[in-house]
Amino acid sequence: MPGPVRLGERDIRVLLVEDDDGDAFLVEEHLALQNERVRLDRVRTLADAEAEILGRRVDCVLLDLQLPDATGLDGLRRLRSVGAAGSVAFIVLTGHDDRQQGVDAVAAGAQDYLIKGDVDGRLLGRAIRYAIERLRAEETQRQLDEERLRGEENARLERGLLPSPLLRDPHTTFVARYRAGGATMLVGGDFYDAVQTEDGTVHVVIGDVCGHGPDEAAVGVCLRIAWRALVLSGQPTEVILRTLQQVLLAERLRRGVFATIATISVSPDQQTATMHLAGHPEPLLLSGGRAVAVPRDDAGMPLGIDPQASWLPMTIDLPQDWALVLYTDGLIEGRVGEGPERLGVEGLHGLVEERIAEDPRWRSDPHTLLDHLVERTEALHGQRLTDDVAVLLLTSNYRRPR
Repeated sequence: MPGPVRLGERDIRVLLVEDDDGDAFLVEEHLALQNERVRLDRVRTLADAEAEILGRRVDCVLLDLQLPDATGLDGLRRLRSVGAAGSVAFIVLTGHDDRQQGVDAVAAGAQDYLIKGDVDGRLLGRAIRYAIERLRAEETQRQLDEERLRGEENARLERGLLPSPLLRDPHTTFVARYRAGGATMLVGGDFYDAVQTEDGTVHVVIGDVCGHGPDEAAVGVCLRIAWRALVLSGQPTEVILRTLQQVLLAERLRRGVFATIATISVSPDQQTATMHLAGHPEPLLLSGGRAVAVPRDDAGMPLGIDPQASWLPMTIDLPQDWALVLYTDGLIEGRVGEGPERLGVEGLHGLVEERIAEDPRWRSDPHTLLDHLVERTEALHGQRLTDDVAVLLLTSNYRRPR
């Protein structure tokens, strides 16, 4: 949408589409007598009008509905379809016997209509300004409506992608941050969840469907819901991952779409955790002011690559003061400075250790750690990260019996 048309700043470009020389002369005379900066061009046919609109800036079209190559509202519809809708205002010119046609033209998208025999210079100038401002108001309202609909769509997707954890253990804290990639702020393909089963085991999943947008988000919702249902039904993780792969293969809209997943199951006594990695970055284990990547010796490939793939469990010994950071690769693939260097897992280690050293009481407000990680990675990247980012923090204040 071009900037607002302001009289005194630049000429308003008006295109008159009129094959009758007498009617065209009256319009030209009316505008010439007004002290307004209006530049008027005239064409006789709709085809010439289409070429003018496509070839140069036009602010307002004065359109006769009876032309050699178009009759009635067909001409209006054709001009609005050549790419000018939303940037060019239309005023239709009708005779005394065609008032209803003028009303119909406004209903079809014109900003106003004028009866030829009733027009004078002042009325014509006012109508042109009104039509341009009305178009701007309509376009602004359209954009607001689109933003509202997009926001409602995102909210529905977020309710599926960003769930409420089902954790009842008062000694376990779970916090998360989600940021869709790019400047559009659309929900992407990252997803996560956390549930606690009847035996006290805490299960956490984080995943990343390749790409970001509504299609990937929809697949992510399917995978997250399937994971939660399978965990609550007591299925082993190896069975869950095979089932999730079947879901992915059935729900993806094109071949080649895959998903990486990391799962963590913390034992009820919180001394060990079992991890499965399906092509996903390894979590960080925080303890004693240090952040180390957990071993990924038995990591498997992403879901959707090999229908016969399998994923082996990996056991993690948890220290007394453990905390786990799980994340998607959008957090570590941002650039560091203007060169090709990426943050990487080692860079993320450094950011985490830097933060927990600065704020030894980070456990009392774990949200600040995740906020710091997202803000610092974006600052190092120099702009909003291009890929989706999900980052989770699972901490415990459980005191083991001696």
